[in-house]
Amino acid sequence: MKTYTNTGNKDTRSGFGAGLTELGKTNENVVALCADLTGSLKMDEFKANHPERFFQIGIAEANMIGIAAGMTIGGKIPFTGTFANFSTGRVYDQIRQSVAYSDKNVKICASHAGVTLGEDGATHQILEDIGLMKMLPGMTVINTCDYNQTKAATLAIAKHHGPVYLRFGRPKVANFTPEDGDFEIGKAVKLIDGNDVTIVATGHLVWEALEASKVLHEQGISAEVINIHTIKPLDETAILQSVSKTGCIVTAEEHNYLGGLGESVSRVLALHNPTPQEFIATNDTFGESGTPAQLMEKYGLNSSAIQQAVKNVLKRK
Repeated sequence: MKTYTNTGNKDTRSGFGAGLTELGKTNENVVALCADLTGSLKMDEFKANHPERFFQIGIAEANMIGIAAGMTIGGKIPFTGTFANFSTGRVYDQIRQSVAYSDKNVKICASHAGVTLGEDGATHQILEDIGLMKMLPGMTVINTCDYNQTKAATLAIAKHHGPVYLRFGRPKVANFTPEDGDFEIGKAVKLIDGNDVTIVATGHLVWEALEASKVLHEQGISAEVINIHTIKPLDETAILQSVSKTGCIVTAEEHNYLGGLGESVSRVLALHNPTPQEFIATNDTFGESGTPAQLMEKYGLNSSAIQQAVKNVLKRK
């Protein structure tokens, strides 16, 4: 079985910062807007290198989205940066009307997503943002798994014309995808071949899926692991090809099961190949304060939970 090596824990938001820094040097149309969280979003280096292309809007997220939409008219490619909760829920009207409906080339970059925001608690954590954003017509939704992939995605979305929601996190997590690897929007990445069960995971849950697959392999269960970094447009072909072989599937995400990756996969299966499915996701709840590890354990968002879900879904084949 193929294995992956963690080259050292790194936070995905720093991958965004590195990608933005590189874009600053290579694309003069890229501009950055922040809502008083420059350090948290790792936008400091872009600001230092290109002060004339950096705009500190302050705690006025709705204004930031409106300004970004307007800047696209002159050919600029604006990247907005704040926490996921403030990037979506607080400014949904502005995103819907000024960005999505108007098909503006705005890149909405959201850090501190999910429960792994940690100690700041439920008011700052968001577990419904993927659902909010994927329902907007024309909105591309991306949820990256590690530092390298987040950097690659940041570079890729600058070349993609249209509104994008790029979701990443706060904590340091395993970094295991190739450095300077290609990132193709809408194309899933098969990490491990398997025959008994398909595990499709997104974001921080990709590494947990890989860890689960190792334990399952030792128990004689062959799991196919697929990294779904783009939730919309979803790579339906990759999912259908895999389940046609394995006959069952587990979806894993740091998000509410309502509106997330799992529901998108369920629609594909219902239309084309009804298949037993188990969900690793939060169960219609808000988060709470705690360390990322404590919260992932409590809400069943880790390797152990994936292993159990695999065993449950195998019984339904």
